[in-house]
Amino acid sequence: MNPDLQLRDIHIPPPPHWWPPAPGWWLVALLLILVAAGLAVYWQHRRRRQQRCARILAELDQLPTQMQGPTLVAAISALLKRVALQHYSRAEVAALTGEAWLAFLDRTGGDGRLRHGAEQLLTAYAPRLEPHADVSALVEYARLWIRSQRSCR
Repeated sequence: MNPDLQLRDIHIPPPPHWWPPAPGWWLVALLLILVAAGLAVYWQHRRRRQQRCARILAELDQLPTQMQGPTLVAAISALLKRVALQHYSRAEVAALTGEAWLAFLDRTGGDGRLRHGAEQLLTAYAPRLEPHADVSALVEYARLWIRSQRSCR
């Protein structure tokens, strides 16, 4: 090396400051905010559905304590119809009665259980039903059908 050249040592520049962040970090922050907002909306919607389901099931649990016989079966059928109207079109559900109503219930969440027990109660809930008939199978069926709907999943 020649001492006459008067060369200086290499100077490294100072490290960059942390603020303002690079554009990629702004995109990551925006993405995280959008994901958090989406999750918040999802959980709020899910919580409302679960609360609605809990209210419906609580109403179902109260029915046997308030009435019995044909009026209880009619009230359970009306409750099932109200829930069905929340999830399916009015044109599809509103006019259903008798066998068509039972077929709809089995098709939309009953898995055939209605045809093997509680059917006699729903088809005969008029005056032919005995006042002290055991409707616990119908109540259990209604509970299972309501839980199978979108609002309870």
